[in-house]
Amino acid sequence: MVVSTGWSWWHALGRRKVLDSLALGSSELARVLSTFDLTALGVGSTLGVGVYVLAGNVSKNIAGPAVVVSFLIAAVASLFAGLCYAEFGARVPRAGSAYIYSYVCVGEFVAFIIGWNLILEYVIGSASVARGLSKYLDSLLNETMEQTFLETMPMATDSFALSPYFDIFAFGISFILAVALSLGVKESSLVNSLFTIVNIAVVLFVILAGSFKADSKNWAIKKEDIITDSPQGGGEGGFFPFGVSGAIKGAATCFYGFVGFDCVATTGEEVRNPQKAIPIAIILSLTIIFLSYFGVSTVLTLMWPYYLQDSDAPIPKVFLETGWPVAQWIVTIGGIFGLCASLFGAMFPLPRIIYAMAMDGLIFQFLGKVHHYFKTPFYGTLIAGLLTGLMAAIFDLDQLVNMMSIGTLLAYTIVAACVLLLRYTDLELCGGSDIVSSEYIESTNLVTLKEPVTFGTVSRQLFNPFRKKHPTFLSSSVVTVEVLVFGILSTLLGLCVVFWERDLADLNPWALSVTSVIGGILVLILLSVSLQPPSSKPLSFKVPFVPVVPAVSIVINIYLMLRLDGNTWIRFGVWMAIGFAIYFLYGMKKSKATYLNCLVRELQPANNQLIEEPLSFRMDKGKIELSATQASADETDYKHPKQSIMTELDS
Repeated sequence: MVVSTGWSWWHALGRRKVLDSLALGSSELARVLSTFDLTALGVGSTLGVGVYVLAGNVSKNIAGPAVVVSFLIAAVASLFAGLCYAEFGARVPRAGSAYIYSYVCVGEFVAFIIGWNLILEYVIGSASVARGLSKYLDSLLNETMEQTFLETMPMATDSFALSPYFDIFAFGISFILAVALSLGVKESSLVNSLFTIVNIAVVLFVILAGSFKADSKNWAIKKEDIITDSPQGGGEGGFFPFGVSGAIKGAATCFYGFVGFDCVATTGEEVRNPQKAIPIAIILSLTIIFLSYFGVSTVLTLMWPYYLQDSDAPIPKVFLETGWPVAQWIVTIGGIFGLCASLFGAMFPLPRIIYAMAMDGLIFQFLGKVHHYFKTPFYGTLIAGLLTGLMAAIFDLDQLVNMMSIGTLLAYTIVAACVLLLRYTDLELCGGSDIVSSEYIESTNLVTLKEPVTFGTVSRQLFNPFRKKHPTFLSSSVVTVEVLVFGILSTLLGLCVVFWERDLADLNPWALSVTSVIGGILVLILLSVSLQPPSSKPLSFKVPFVPVVPAVSIVINIYLMLRLDGNTWIRFGVWMAIGFAIYFLYGMKKSKATYLNCLVRELQPANNQLIEEPLSFRMDKGKIELSATQASADETDYKHPKQSIMTELDS
């Protein structure tokens, strides 16, 4: 009994979501977004706080003029993750982003973890932008709002991470935007596109106008000329005042300036021609974002010495110091538009993740209800806005902002791993013209006949000496294990680099030997993966240079996660504990895949027969019709007619 229950739980954790080609084109949501809308969404969600704050902060305290190198390194790392998202956008254009990707590829439990972390990312990200917009406006009003809120709505200041006052403006702007999103995607997307166009225009103005005030001497400042009150000091001067390590460290911070493009991948059910539009929009977004960051950071450090930059509002400060007050106000107003676009982009994916998880039954299903007129996840959007508004109003998010990064990096890692798995696995989508809406099958060993798995067969398959051209169960299993081992060793490598950073810099033989051995094993694993037979499934976009690009993305993302502080991991653990309680007490039982467990057992054939083809089913008015073609285990050439059963879902 205990063994049976344990096996059922383990089986439930690995359930996969399977979509067919017809289902990919059907959705309750309105398909109204174009490639331009998606690109504007990706740029707007990312090019907000980063371009107006990040460049000055990194140049002053971490990298100096080499901030341009930091942005270049961060852009390459983000591009690797973006390429992986683009391939999955071509494979699985459904609402839910990395959540759906991992549900299709890995299994239900991992998908829930990813979805739960994405909710955390978007809630904190949206609240941070809302709070930042409030402070940005308040600075223009001589902090009038803060003084008013402190007098009328004070809060306890001895509580951990709480704000000294209830920020009604941050709450209001978050909820108003949520209402706008719930009333229609196309209408709110038009407003976002307008904000984004103004934002890009301001960035272009900064780059073009600032180039007239550029002075190359600011990239070659001598150490004796540096005068600064910064706790970090001014470094050694020159282009790399904090050394090459400073530029690399700055890249870790600059990487978070690219977080947000993944919101494009959450729109799969609201985009016209998503298989092409999503990959194009992701690549265009990252390109525009990088050029903006690179251009602004170049102009800022050429216009004004890096050690005199303003960490909070560098662009207005530079134009003020160089005698252009008119330009200062243009940039300030543009910053408001940029933050509005960033808030829209940060909040837009949140109800889509909630909608996808609710439709799958993993969280409360009323959150996924689509309004019959507006064609949006109405209740999910409003509740998302309410939650974001409360977070923005009552929390001081300075100590919590890293939690946004940990969820994002984990999602990036899972997506990169899924690209590797799917590229070398023959996961055919569920067939049948009668499949509509949400489709699931219980992942079962009855789907295909397996090869014998022995030490000899596995050893031979590691380097595929017979050069098999099509994936088999054995080759897919080898890749799965290798990707798992690669992730574990990447974590060990990251720990070595983090904790032995000084030893590696001093060329300590022991540290170098251990790190080199781990790195060598990682290279051998990649070589073995590259020799496995790939899937021949045609896609509108594929990640180039597989397995290198996804593997590098995994290593970088894990390393950046390990650079986060211990308090971030503790808060992350608390959030995950809440999520596990919801999943095991509600989601595991209410998951729509659970309804198919009984159907699979009822359809289980007798007399030593195996299900040769994937199960297909049709959902209509509370009923599921499940069917499968069966083949005898002794005479696999003989096929029995399709067997089907009909059952009613619980209300």
